[in-house]
Amino acid sequence: MDNKVGVNEFVKRQTKNSGKTYTTLTFEEIAEFAEKQINKKNYKRGYRDGVIIIEIVNSLVKKFICPFVKITSTTKLKAEITKRRNNEDQYIRIRALNGKSLKTVKVELILYRNDVLKETEENSTNYTWELISFHGIPDKIEKMPMGPVTMMRNQLQLPGGTKGLYSPEEWAESVCFWQKYVVKEIN
Repeated sequence: MDNKVGVNEFVKRQTKNSGKTYTTLTFEEIAEFAEKQINKKNYKRGYRDGVIIIEIVNSLVKKFICPFVKITSTTKLKAEITKRRNNEDQYIRIRALNGKSLKTVKVELILYRNDVLKETEENSTNYTWELISFHGIPDKIEKMPMGPVTMMRNQLQLPGGTKGLYSPEEWAESVCFWQKYVVKEIN
């Protein structure tokens, strides 16, 4: 039986000025690619059952733009209080005002199974899987950890989070990474 992949409304926030990885592909084209990969069993398990990660093939990586810069002593930072969605708690978002964006060398698609999304009533389709996010991974980064704010939402089961439990090492890797890299603000 083929697994169908739909586009979750949450991924649609990943546009050029969002501070997230963005792409020149349509969300539907990405979902179609993901569907083919799932049906070939080309994926790895995510942070819990019902979450999978699909790596984009090299020929498509150039269609994704990663907004990260490496933090240096000359990086100017901006902090602001914001929310991702109205029903979520606010958080402090940090952005770089300068610095050179890092080259994207790998892209990971994050898909959630429909039953996992239904736990928090965040499914957008009735397909087996939904594209929830995609992450451009910069050059010289082997593994990009989940952000600590996302981990907090998940582990504490706050609005916008999907139940998850993380090891002390996962927390430490996340904090360590996000002390060295930051999203560059696009004007």
